[in-house]
Amino acid sequence: MDFIIKSGISEITSIKIGGIDQSILIQGEDVTKPVILFLHGGPSLPLPGVSSRGSNYTIVTNTKDLVKHFIVVFWDQRGTGKSFHKSIPQESMTVNQFVSDTVEVTDYLRKRFDKEKIFLAGHSWGSLIGLKTVSENAEKYYSYIGLSQIVSWTENDRLGLSWTKKEAKRRNNKRAIKELDSVGEPPFLESFKQWGVLRKWQQRFGTIVHSDEIIKGPSLFSITISMLKSKDYSLRDMYHTFYKGFKLVYSDDFIIDIQKINFGETIKKIDIPVTFIHGKKDIHVFGELLETYYEQLDAVRGKRMIWMDKSGHIFHEEDTARIEQHLIEELKHS
Repeated sequence: MDFIIKSGISEITSIKIGGIDQSILIQGEDVTKPVILFLHGGPSLPLPGVSSRGSNYTIVTNTKDLVKHFIVVFWDQRGTGKSFHKSIPQESMTVNQFVSDTVEVTDYLRKRFDKEKIFLAGHSWGSLIGLKTVSENAEKYYSYIGLSQIVSWTENDRLGLSWTKKEAKRRNNKRAIKELDSVGEPPFLESFKQWGVLRKWQQRFGTIVHSDEIIKGPSLFSITISMLKSKDYSLRDMYHTFYKGFKLVYSDDFIIDIQKINFGETIKKIDIPVTFIHGKKDIHVFGELLETYYEQLDAVRGKRMIWMDKSGHIFHEEDTARIEQHLIEELKHS
């Protein structure tokens, strides 16, 4: 149910970004408030995205309080959800193009709401786009928030492969052991299939959501159903997300492209305040890589590292309530 007051804004609009129509969701109780733009993970997993209208829990934050303090913007990135078009060239699905799209969305929001700067937050894949964006365009942003921040795709794959192999042996899953042994070691530069084998077994072994005897995390099924229940999403949009969009972005060239990214080597200084928020139980994007990066990062205007005790890669509902308050604290930078 939409909880925006009548005098506020709750709008889905399509704008021309990077030469194609892309959809964004804008929510807020007061259009004079600062703007915060979220970059979803995946790629091709638009949560939080356009389907999140009226949702409090959005896998990275709650929104019921957030919309009182910000104009909150969620965006279905090119090639997924309501921003899928069969005419999109596969060769346009590159890291640099996603960064360029992010800057265009930023400039649209700055102009529309008459803001000098906005806030930027990115989750997982979105954190890769986000950190690169603010490092190259710091003047457009008050601060950056990296949720489940990726530092080096290849080094993260090394840790992921090691963990998944150990888990396969613990479970005595001979098929998994055989397939994982066959892919070699990262970087996976030969084909998408190498990387796809790792992701398949990571997903089957539950690296996305943490649950144990005490902590009961959200299920991937319930998250998927929440998208389906959205009054703004159709079965066609779901098809574009989980099939067509997935096939569009995950090419051999794309996998090779992202394997080259290592922020520890390329982004050593950020000119705006930086906050990293990470699940202590995350075994999909490994926090130890982020800790090392955090220690070496020269954040000229301040940095903070916040751990969420109950969360894996997708954040626990109790932790997203905390994250919401941490995001509101970012207002001090405006």
